[in-house]
Amino acid sequence: MANVKVMVAGYHGRMGSTAAQMVIDTPNFDLVGVYDARGTDTNLKETAAFKDQDVPAFHDLAQIDTDATVWIDFTIPTAVFENAKFAINHGISPVIGTTGMTDEQVAELQTLAKDQQVGGLIAPNFGISAVLLMQFAQQAAKYFPDVEIIEMHHDDKIDSPSGTAISTAKKIAEVRKPKAQGNPDATETLPGARGAEYEGMRIHAVRLPGLVAHEEVMFGGPGEGLTIRQDSYDRISFMTGVKVAVEKINQYHELMVGLENLL
Repeated sequence: MANVKVMVAGYHGRMGSTAAQMVIDTPNFDLVGVYDARGTDTNLKETAAFKDQDVPAFHDLAQIDTDATVWIDFTIPTAVFENAKFAINHGISPVIGTTGMTDEQVAELQTLAKDQQVGGLIAPNFGISAVLLMQFAQQAAKYFPDVEIIEMHHDDKIDSPSGTAISTAKKIAEVRKPKAQGNPDATETLPGARGAEYEGMRIHAVRLPGLVAHEEVMFGGPGEGLTIRQDSYDRISFMTGVKVAVEKINQYHELMVGLENLL
């Protein structure tokens, strides 16, 4: 079977460079191009960490010339939508780890992918532990409707709350009626102290150096509580899920949301 030809967008970032290295290290993957609007180099080998690689680098979507069949995207929220449209319109299956797109943008991409008969995946989190956390939390919410989500990430993360936290809340909302939590007469001495609200649930975002990606879902009931937590200590933890997506995504003809669709 022919190797999967892959292009990585966002290779100047930490997740993008980790993804590029994963593609290089995987025997049945070929890294055929990299893209990052922030760069000026013409070849990946100009980046110190990849000095032994000969891979063309692009910085303008209009100039990309590639035979890639899969596009891995770890860029920024303001760029990912146009990147994904470019990939789908060129018959390249996007595997998107960048968060921050609106529901309307996702719906537009899904319609485009269906029209073009191109498979794709948007994954709020590629970590297997995070996927399991969301599934476990959804099951727990059937019995514990009082729940709060705490997500913790490194201090360079651009968006908040995280895509994983939002996806967790959406999955919980599928089995839980909207319910305001806490004292209805309470006031915030400091605005925002109770966190963001999603259908009555509260989501709290922590940003600190030293963290990578972590999430806790706390459930409370009369006389008892349940906490589900997952921790990603290194970005390499996300590559197992990315690899699965790259291997399988060309078999599909629609854009899916959530790694669990491929597991």
